[in-house]
Amino acid sequence: MNFGHSDEQDETSIELTPLIDVVFLLLIFFMISTTFTKETSLKINLPESTGDATSQQPLSVEVQISAESQYAIAADSDGSAKALINSNRDTLKRALTQYQSQQQLLLIIRADRKAPHEAVIRVMDVAQELGLTNVTFATKQFSE
Repeated sequence: MNFGHSDEQDETSIELTPLIDVVFLLLIFFMISTTFTKETSLKINLPESTGDATSQQPLSVEVQISAESQYAIAADSDGSAKALINSNRDTLKRALTQYQSQQQLLLIIRADRKAPHEAVIRVMDVAQELGLTNVTFATKQFSE
């Protein structure tokens, strides 16, 4: 009996055109639906230079962070650092509140290289809450 089956194999092929169309449609969809968010919320204004040297330095307050996340505050006026009794957020906020009303205050964050990242971020969060936007980090000059 012959059921119409021939000795030749039917050649199967895959059409790539619909597959490529679907891939391009997915690419367009993901390009349109992607949103970009800005991760930082603390604004840091970089100083502008006019070329003239200023004789007046802004009042600065330095927050020192030890490797064990202990805080100390050193103001420009007396120069000595006063350690805070604990490393709680509220204690740090109370210590920096006295500088909140001063215009052009420069907040310097001096952290130990082994200080936890959380301790530095806590200082930046408190500074943002109090409106202290002129923030800089103290570093040590690298020598070979």
